[in-house]
Amino acid sequence: MQLKNHAVIFALVLSSTLLSCNREKVVENVPKEELFSLNYGNFEDEINLFSLSDVGEINTSLVMHEGFFYIANGEAGKIMKMNSYGDLLTLYFNEETNPVPSVEAGADYGNATRKSISYPFNSISSIAVDSKQYLYVVDRLPPERVETDASTKEVLSQVVLRFDEEGNFLDYFGQQGRGALPFAYVRNIYVTNHRELVVICKSDDSEIGETVYWFSAEGFLVKKLQINNKNVPDPLAADGVESFVAVNNIVPGYKDRMLYISINYYKNYIDEASRVQSGIEYVSTYLYSLDVESGIFGDGIEVPSDFYEVSGDYSKREFKVPYEFMGVTVNGWAFYVNSVEQGLNIQMVQLNGQHILKRMLNFDRYKSLFYALDLSQTGVISALIGNKEKTTFCWWRTDSLIKAAIKN
Repeated sequence: MQLKNHAVIFALVLSSTLLSCNREKVVENVPKEELFSLNYGNFEDEINLFSLSDVGEINTSLVMHEGFFYIANGEAGKIMKMNSYGDLLTLYFNEETNPVPSVEAGADYGNATRKSISYPFNSISSIAVDSKQYLYVVDRLPPERVETDASTKEVLSQVVLRFDEEGNFLDYFGQQGRGALPFAYVRNIYVTNHRELVVICKSDDSEIGETVYWFSAEGFLVKKLQINNKNVPDPLAADGVESFVAVNNIVPGYKDRMLYISINYYKNYIDEASRVQSGIEYVSTYLYSLDVESGIFGDGIEVPSDFYEVSGDYSKREFKVPYEFMGVTVNGWAFYVNSVEQGLNIQMVQLNGQHILKRMLNFDRYKSLFYALDLSQTGVISALIGNKEKTTFCWWRTDSLIKAAIKN
């Protein structure tokens, strides 16, 4: 998730099939704590989601770090740092797309707790924050600086900007490190507890798949890894089953140079009546660890699937669907999420396989136009939920469930 600690973003669009589905069994709810809300608008303490009416990706995401909320509002070209009461502490903004804030950039206000930093953002998306409060921001380059990869023909148009704890711009990261060649499409960024930046790039070319760039705290490229459907483990193929592999998500660990890769597996679907192949069906999900230094995969953990029951005119049919992989916590839990009628179904799987916890995160999805999720390294799930009137920020303290499971 950000999916990272980050932000996993979901569009609230369900197929007509899923709308008719019912949960097989009810799981316990986790209490939701509503923290604050923001009105829609262009002022510094407002959020701009008006482009919800436009076609295309919504570039607003959320990171909760040590109780502070960092909101990357791509539609407005600004980033807001707020406390859990909704007080604006720091504003990073593009002067061309935002009005001058009440706290002017660079002004000295003595004991004032609010400050603003002007920076000419182009098109921001993912963000991350490290232990020294350094801010990392994925931004698109202006057209004149965009390049094309000679071998893959991919457009190289994104970099990762870095700001220090005071908001000063330091440098930017490209493929080889600071000030280097731009990235192709950046799906997400993460920062480990050792302040090492991890950039995950995704390609439309299945031969390329996803490319992971792991940088040291000093800004040097430590490792570049290519991960696609052909070079990951396939337990179905090992059993002689013709399978189809889909890498669901890739996230780094916080403590070690380790990647966690969630993979969905499918096989041909044979219609029982006609005995004719009529598509593919989901079989299972496995979570693998990958040692960044050696390139060796660890033993996979099979992740339980979610189940749905679809009612027809005269019959009912149960089928299983995969969860979406959010990320891992510093104490060794993998978080998975699935959208259901009541809100979100969360599954927490301990990496050693000892415990699996399932809980429901309730919120009114029918009044929600958009939401973004963030998983903190300790297991707190935070959310930005936008409806017609305003955007609400809340969290679910799933970290307390983990502590109880470890204690017992």
